[in-house]
Amino acid sequence: MFETLDIERTGPVATLWMNRPQVFNAFNETLIAELDAACQQLDADPSVRVVVLGGRGKHFSAGADLNWMRRAAEGSEADNLADARRFAGMLRRLASLSKPTIARVQGAALGGGTGLAAACDMAVASSDASFATSEVKFGIIPAVISPYVLRAIGPRHALRYFQSAEKISAERAMMLGLVSEVTAVGALDAGVNALVEPLLAGGPQAQKAAKDLIEAIKGRPIDAVTLEETARRIAAQRATPEGRDGVAAFLDKRPPAWLAKVS
Repeated sequence: MFETLDIERTGPVATLWMNRPQVFNAFNETLIAELDAACQQLDADPSVRVVVLGGRGKHFSAGADLNWMRRAAEGSEADNLADARRFAGMLRRLASLSKPTIARVQGAALGGGTGLAAACDMAVASSDASFATSEVKFGIIPAVISPYVLRAIGPRHALRYFQSAEKISAERAMMLGLVSEVTAVGALDAGVNALVEPLLAGGPQAQKAAKDLIEAIKGRPIDAVTLEETARRIAAQRATPEGRDGVAAFLDKRPPAWLAKVS
């Protein structure tokens, strides 16, 4: 179905592979459009419980394709706005997926590659991975990826790296909050699987509700409105079939229904 992507299914886990290794999985119009379409497809598939985003070859993603950058530099402001909107829409689609997402990062994850890793719920990086918001080196800014990078590392660190464009090692990225786990170079898949296992143990609707909860209350004061919002959300989730079955399964010392579907 796709020119620049492969989707690999292993039971309830779908791995979405960027497949442009000859250009280090750099972005162009086609990759952006196909990532958006693939995310939409996987989100609508109830048999998919976890989505892993990876890049074929030595690097996760080296950022913008040089030919795409050249076209952008020669294009009008209106052309650039349309391109940026498509990129922003794809990142939003990835970030708002209704199921857990994991970035599987090796080698370079630069510019938009850093944005992709940040847009996922969590990221596992091999020790050879490196990140950078490198846009200022080209006289531009990391605008479209900024909401997700800021969410991961906060404004203080962003002030440094958005302006300096320094390379960020995997270990440093974990310290900043951009990466969840760092593995040895040969153990990246094992590190991803170690995160997948507990994710499959959770209720899928509860996980979606948990993501929605974070989006709803982040940055809000702990006041009466927030307390009422959290109370309303837990009451609603407890009343769902999944919530009722999950509590009953715990009390009855049996697996919940969603685990039977996974196995």
